[in-house]
Amino acid sequence: MLKNTKIAFIGPGAMAEAMLSGILRKNLTDPKNILTSGPIIERINELQAKYGTMPFTDNAKAAGSADVVILSVKPQRLEKVLLGLNKAIQEDALVLSIVAGASINKISALLNHNKIVRSMPNTPAQIGKGITVWCQSNSVDGKQNEIAKSILASFGKEIFVKEEEYLDKATALSGTGPAYVYLFMEAMVDAGVHLGFSRRIAERLVIETLRGSVDFYDQNFNNHKHLATLRNQVTSPGGTTAEAIYYLEKAGFRTAISRAIWAAYHRSKELGKDAETHQPE
Repeated sequence: MLKNTKIAFIGPGAMAEAMLSGILRKNLTDPKNILTSGPIIERINELQAKYGTMPFTDNAKAAGSADVVILSVKPQRLEKVLLGLNKAIQEDALVLSIVAGASINKISALLNHNKIVRSMPNTPAQIGKGITVWCQSNSVDGKQNEIAKSILASFGKEIFVKEEEYLDKATALSGTGPAYVYLFMEAMVDAGVHLGFSRRIAERLVIETLRGSVDFYDQNFNNHKHLATLRNQVTSPGGTTAEAIYYLEKAGFRTAISRAIWAAYHRSKELGKDAETHQPE
């Protein structure tokens, strides 16, 4: 489907590299069909040397040559970039955004273009293990939907939702999620050090415990096992796990996680509203 499709990345950062490397790893298209554009020529040349992509420093020129335009710039630079791309994008081109907080309406208005896919990947995409939630404008046709799905699936899993409001929720849950996991891991490692392990051994114990727990869950997922069922399998009455969980619940661990995600969700909505407020006339 993508063999003859030209894909322009506007913004050559880490997530853009994760996406283009996934596209090439899955052999969806040839490197010469991937255009990378940004203001720092050294970065553009670095991607060309590494992947064989086509370098640009003119965003409008890159976007005007593409069938798919991927917006992968920092949120604070988005408005300026979109205004620079206004009327440069081909009428039938698909615009795919990974910019947090930028609504379909904002992107469409500033670009004067209506074929928009908005997505929220997370950082594990950089190793092909991401999860991306995405939605689309009503003008995106069936073929473009499949193109977007193929691109997003090239660097991990993807979940399509019909309502755009779920993008802010995904930002709070999966987009920000790795930070919660790393904080939890850090706390476990520090506890291990307090117990007397070296930090190196404590880190290895924690990493392998999390990795094994997730893999064990995946193997049991087909049996529709609830997470609580798996937790109960390692919680003996009156045992060490029961004692530890008692203290976690007493300390409000579950409530703290829930409130943190809820706070992140509301912050995501606030950032989106700020972006709409600053939209020029």
